[in-house]
Amino acid sequence: MLSTDIVDTLFTIFEEIRFMLVEGKHYRTIWPNKALTGVTIIDQTHLPFEFKLRELRSLDDVVEAIKFMRVRGAPLIGVTAAYGIAIALTKNSTNQSLMDAKNKLIKSRPTAVNLSWAVNLVSNQLKNEPRNIRASMAWMLANKIANEDIETNQSIGESGFKLIHKIKKSRINILTHCNAGWLATVDYGTALSPIYKAFKEGLDIHVWVDETRPRNQGMNLTAWELGQENIPHTIITDNAGGLLMQRGEVDLIIVGADRISIDGNVCNKIGTYLKALAAKTHKIPFYVAAPLSTVDLNFQGENNLFDIECRDEDEILKVKGMDASNNLTEVKIGYSSAYNPAFDITPSKYVTKIICEKGIFNPSDIEKALK
Repeated sequence: MLSTDIVDTLFTIFEEIRFMLVEGKHYRTIWPNKALTGVTIIDQTHLPFEFKLRELRSLDDVVEAIKFMRVRGAPLIGVTAAYGIAIALTKNSTNQSLMDAKNKLIKSRPTAVNLSWAVNLVSNQLKNEPRNIRASMAWMLANKIANEDIETNQSIGESGFKLIHKIKKSRINILTHCNAGWLATVDYGTALSPIYKAFKEGLDIHVWVDETRPRNQGMNLTAWELGQENIPHTIITDNAGGLLMQRGEVDLIIVGADRISIDGNVCNKIGTYLKALAAKTHKIPFYVAAPLSTVDLNFQGENNLFDIECRDEDEILKVKGMDASNNLTEVKIGYSSAYNPAFDITPSKYVTKIICEKGIFNPSDIEKALK
């Protein structure tokens, strides 16, 4: 049984932090229940058609939510995994339970380094603690990571805003890829955080939103987020960005990251590399916004000691949408075999700057930010 003091402290901190809006109401992407037996998430597989909440009450629920992208985005995956350990230890606080939870969570998705970072951070702090306090400590640690994620993203927004503010145009056109907004984090987001800040400061912002095939996170999530905040935006096909850059209709690009090497190479959603190539050709700033927890000390140059996740071919061959009767449905659009890598790697020479919670850095200097 968790102490009343632990619960009260956790929720006092929780309620002091503002959240982004959904139809005028504040939400996080994930939050614990007051009994500290589980968490509630925004189930992102239903967006933008339906806004649904989902309860996760077991370790298996958490693993399933990560695998099937009910939660997604590197920072949010890490936070969710931390809560997963807390849920597991609430049921069973033994060393074996801790180890099993750690292994299952790390294997749930291979590419985003924040997942293993959060899991190792929590498990390393708990493994030498007495069993009777492990669950309480796990909940506190998970909630601390969640709150620090919000503070980190706010700092990223402040730094990124300075780069947007330098562009002296009546309307500033920003292109982004995939979803690195608040849905990919606990709140505020990474790549979208500077955009939210700029809009709130009164800058005339317009966002080009890549659809981001095959899962359409740009169209389904980023556009939905921007719509909730009334930020002008336009959805484009993934292949339209080059033409817009060629025409001078993109002033800067901001993307997120799932893993960054210590020399500034960036692993992010498939298609990011092609945007960076086009941006370099047309001398358009290409910024990467991500927390320092995304930097992998074992990733340098061509030393890519991690899996590029390859997902089910049905993500390419099927499309989800609303039918004429407003029912959510799925349609098959192809029959050939398909190859579906989820990420690519953009070399540092194509990255203008990396924006993190400690400021703005050249890609080659990101290791210094860790120190």
